[in-house]
Amino acid sequence: MILKTLRYELADGIATITFDEQGSPVNTMCLQWQADLTQAAEQVAKDKASLKGIILASAKSTFFAGADLKGVMRSKASDGPRVFVEIEGIKKAFRTIETLGVPVVSCLNGSALGGGWEVALIGHHRIATANPKTQFGLPEVTLGLIPGGGGITKMTRQLGLLAAQPYVLESKLFGPEEAQKLGLVHEIVASDDQLRPRALAHIAASQGQPEAAQHLWDRKDYKMPGGTPSNPKIAGMLSVAPAVLKQKTRGLYPAPEAALAAMVEGAMVDFDTAMRIESRYLAGLMTSQVARNMINTFFFNMNSIKGGQSRPKAAPRYKPQKVGILGAGMMGSGIAYSQASRGIASVLKDVSVEAAEKGKAYSHKLTQKRVDKGRMAADKQAALLSLIQPTASAADLKGCDLIIEAVFENRELKARVTQEAEPMLAEGGFFASNTSTLPISGLATASANPSKFVGIHFFSPVDKMQLVEIIRGAQTDDETIARAYDYVQALGKLPIVVNDSRGFYTSRTFGTFVMEGAAMLGEGIPAPVIENLAMQVGMPVGPLAVLDETALSLSVHVLDQTREDFAKEGKTHTATPGELLVERMVKELKRPGRAAGGGFYDYPAGQKKVLWPELKTRFEKADVVYSQQDIKDRLLYRQAVETARCLQEGVLTSVHDGNIGSIFGIGFPAWTGGALQFIYGQGVDAFAKRCAELAGLYGAGFALTADVMASLKQHQPVY
Repeated sequence: MILKTLRYELADGIATITFDEQGSPVNTMCLQWQADLTQAAEQVAKDKASLKGIILASAKSTFFAGADLKGVMRSKASDGPRVFVEIEGIKKAFRTIETLGVPVVSCLNGSALGGGWEVALIGHHRIATANPKTQFGLPEVTLGLIPGGGGITKMTRQLGLLAAQPYVLESKLFGPEEAQKLGLVHEIVASDDQLRPRALAHIAASQGQPEAAQHLWDRKDYKMPGGTPSNPKIAGMLSVAPAVLKQKTRGLYPAPEAALAAMVEGAMVDFDTAMRIESRYLAGLMTSQVARNMINTFFFNMNSIKGGQSRPKAAPRYKPQKVGILGAGMMGSGIAYSQASRGIASVLKDVSVEAAEKGKAYSHKLTQKRVDKGRMAADKQAALLSLIQPTASAADLKGCDLIIEAVFENRELKARVTQEAEPMLAEGGFFASNTSTLPISGLATASANPSKFVGIHFFSPVDKMQLVEIIRGAQTDDETIARAYDYVQALGKLPIVVNDSRGFYTSRTFGTFVMEGAAMLGEGIPAPVIENLAMQVGMPVGPLAVLDETALSLSVHVLDQTREDFAKEGKTHTATPGELLVERMVKELKRPGRAAGGGFYDYPAGQKKVLWPELKTRFEKADVVYSQQDIKDRLLYRQAVETARCLQEGVLTSVHDGNIGSIFGIGFPAWTGGALQFIYGQGVDAFAKRCAELAGLYGAGFALTADVMASLKQHQPVY
C-alpha cells in the first residue's frame, strides 16, 4: 500500500501506522492525509483476524500538529456541508481503528496539539517521552474553532463536564506529567527509542483482556465522572455557565459558546451522537469569518513574528548579557524586571539611588506575590533581584551591551541622558529609546553613532504586555534592528518592526481610537454610550477610560510638542476635534487624568470609578441623533484606516506586524484578526465603501485614497 502521508506496516501481528507527511516538517490533517488514513483504517479492518495490536507513531520530531489551517483559510460559508462530511470521514476512520477489538497504543514522541491530540486519543494506551517542551491539548478555541475530531466528546467523557472545561473552553495545554496525572497518558519513558518496546510489551500483556482494547466510554459499565447534565449539582452550575461565558466573550467569539454547547449536548446522548453534534458545530465554525480572522493572525501571523520574518537575516543571533536602563519609573522598573526574570543583568539608573531603589522594589513586589503563593522559591527570588543594580552613577553603566532610555517624553532631557550614558556602552553595543511618540531619527541626532540608535517601545505594564515595537530610524543599520529583535525575543515578548514616523504605528493608531471617542463626546453623544459601545465591539476599555489612564495631560503635551515641531518646519498643525476637547479638559476644566485626581472619570477612594457627572451638563446634547452601529464602526474603522495608511506610507512593512501590533499593542479586538485582517476579512472594496459613507458623515479621518487602496490590495495575503 503506497501512501503519501503515512506508512502502514504489518509484522508479527502488529500493525504500525507511522505518520510522515512528505515535504512537511510536521504531520497535518491535510486532504491527502484524510484519504490515506481512510485507506489505512480499511486495511487494518481487513487484517483484523491476524492482528494482536496497533501502534500509532510519528516519523517527525513531534507527534502530530493538527488541522490543515491553510485549507480552512480557503473555505467559504457555502462549504459547510462538504466540511461536515470531511470531519465525519476522519472520525469514521478513527472509530474503525479504535473499535476493532485489538489494543491500540499511541507513541507520543513530541507535542500533539488540536487534531494531533485527537489522533493521540485513538490509542487506548498512550505512552509519552519525557520532555519539558512537549505540549498536549486542544488550542482550537484560541483560533476561533473547536476540537472536532472527537476531542470534546472524549475529553468530556474522560474527565467529566466540569473538569474538562479548562482544557476545552480555555485551551489549557499540559505536558506529559500532567497528562499522566489526569489519566490521559498512561506511561512516560525517558527517550524516544523506548516508545516502541514499551508499546509492544503493553500489547503482549493485553492479550486476552478485552477491556485493554476498549476506551472507558465504550464499556458497558461506563459512567461520566461527576455526573451528566441531569445531575442536580451539574445542572445548577450549567444554568449559569452561558451567562458567565457571554460576559467574557461579549457575544463576539462563537467558538467557546459552540464548545460548551457540544460538551453539554454531547453528555446527554450516546457516544456516536455526541461525535456528530461536535462535527456540526465545527463545520459551522470552520466556514465562519471569525475563525479565518483568528487563524490568519494567531497562527500564521504569530508564526511569522516568532520565526523572525521581519528580522534582517544576515546578522548573527544575539543576546545581551548586561543592559542599562535610564529612568526607574514605571516603564524602567518594568523593563528591569522583564530582563532579570530572563537572566539578563540590569543596571537601573535614576537621578538618585533612592529613586533607583524604588524602581527595583517593583520587582520585589511582583516576585513576592509569587513567593507568597508558593509559585516561586525564595532563593529564585533572591537570584532574580540580585541581577538588578540600582544606581545614580552613569559610571555603573560601563560595559553594557545595550542601554535603554526610559525617561519623560521630552526631547532635550532624552538628548542629555543619551549623551551622558552612550560613552559607557561596551564595544559594539547599541542604544535605544523607549519613546512612544517622538520620532527616532530626531532623537538619534543626540547620538554619536546614529546607526546604532534604535527605538524599542515597551507597553505598560511591561511585565504583562507582550508586544514591543522596534522603530528603525533613518540611519539605524540592519545589525542593530536584528539585535533589538533578538533582545525582545530573549525577554519572551513579541517584536514588530516599523519605520520611523510621529507616533510610529501603535501610538499613532491608538491615538485615532481615543480621539474619535473624545470627538463623539464633543458632538454631544452621551459618554456612557461611547464607552459601552466600545466594549461591545470588543475593545478592552472605552476610549475615555483609556485617556484617563494614559493621562489627558500627556496627550496635551504631545499635542503641544507636535505644534512646536510643525512650527520649526514652517508648518501649522491642525488639531482634531478630539484633541481640542482633550485640551479643553486639561487647560480649562483642570481634569488632567486619573493620576492627577480625575479626568473623564472620578475615582472615589475605595470605590469603582464613575464618569465625571459634569460631562453630562457640559458636553451632552439632548437633541443629538446618533446611530449605535455608526459609533461602533467609527471606533474600529478609524483605527483600521490609520493602519492602512501606515502600510501605504511604509511605516508598516508587513501585514503580520500590523495585525499582531494592533491586537497586542492597542487592544484591537481579537475576533477581527487585527486591523488589517479586519479589512481583508470583509474585502477591500466592501471596506472602502463603508469608509466612504463614514467619511461623508464624520470627516476625512475615514477617507481612503487610491494609493492606500492599491497598497492594501498589493499586500493582501493569499492562502
